[in-house]
Amino acid sequence: MPFVKKKMFAQEKQKAFLYLIKELNYTQKEAQRLIAKGRLLVNGEAMTRTAGEIEGEFEFIYFEPITKGLLPHAIDDEFVVFDKPSGVLIHPQNRNTPYSLIDELKYQFGRDANIAHRIDQETSGLVLCAKNKESERDIKMMFEQRDMKKKYLAMVHGEFKEAQSIEAPLLRAEDDSAIVRMVVKVHESGKASKTDFRPLKYFPDLNMTLVQCSPHTGRQHQIRVHLFHVKHPIVGDPIYGQSEEDIVKFLDRELSAEDRIRNSGAKRLLLHASELEFTLYGKDYHFSSRVNFLEEVRKSLDLDLQLI
Repeated sequence: MPFVKKKMFAQEKQKAFLYLIKELNYTQKEAQRLIAKGRLLVNGEAMTRTAGEIEGEFEFIYFEPITKGLLPHAIDDEFVVFDKPSGVLIHPQNRNTPYSLIDELKYQFGRDANIAHRIDQETSGLVLCAKNKESERDIKMMFEQRDMKKKYLAMVHGEFKEAQSIEAPLLRAEDDSAIVRMVVKVHESGKASKTDFRPLKYFPDLNMTLVQCSPHTGRQHQIRVHLFHVKHPIVGDPIYGQSEEDIVKFLDRELSAEDRIRNSGAKRLLLHASELEFTLYGKDYHFSSRVNFLEEVRKSLDLDLQLI
């Protein structure tokens, strides 16, 4: 379990954040942030005052990364790239999350390493991670300024006949519906969003098309919503194109694998982050996933057939 509760002892009365700096090598900002998040417990109660004092025994909850042996796709002096399998979270959802990609990154490259962008849990493919605070800031700035070129592969329902650009604003609005926990929609008051799509191969026996997707913006669920918007939802998508009842079942982890395959066509979201291209510190980089996405499609569809 990555989050560990450890008993500690302060021999003399002192500021809690100073103790964490001295004993665990946190910066002042990190120590005070963790205290504010309720990670330091005195007599079982969380201390949330960042200037609070401790003396004697207390407990501290900290992140202790684990590894499952996921090797990096590429390693540079300033960053590392992982080819994330479908089903692996980017960050823990809560303190009980058993494993996520941040575990692997920090286990292998240290506490200052951090993930620079997100892809959905079920989306597989390339994830760019910074090795230190400076490169994290600069890489995140690349994403904000749209200097990062990304390409995805998606298997979609129906015949996607021609290349096209979709410019449809995306909105995530809060209301009383249960489905707003994850759902994004096209709406005129949403944020400007653009994705280019290019069909690569149509599979008539399946009535599915392999499509290359190039997002110009980085909105949540952008590719998924834009494909659903043009009536070509991604195969295996448990949200877009499904009934509200089945969406709620999925979000509550009550949707059976059989029902999911019957509703959406596959047991996972068939979306893969296949390429990253960028310039960092004067050097050009272009990474391509080594995963055979069509083989992943075949396995997810539970088909004994050759797609390639």
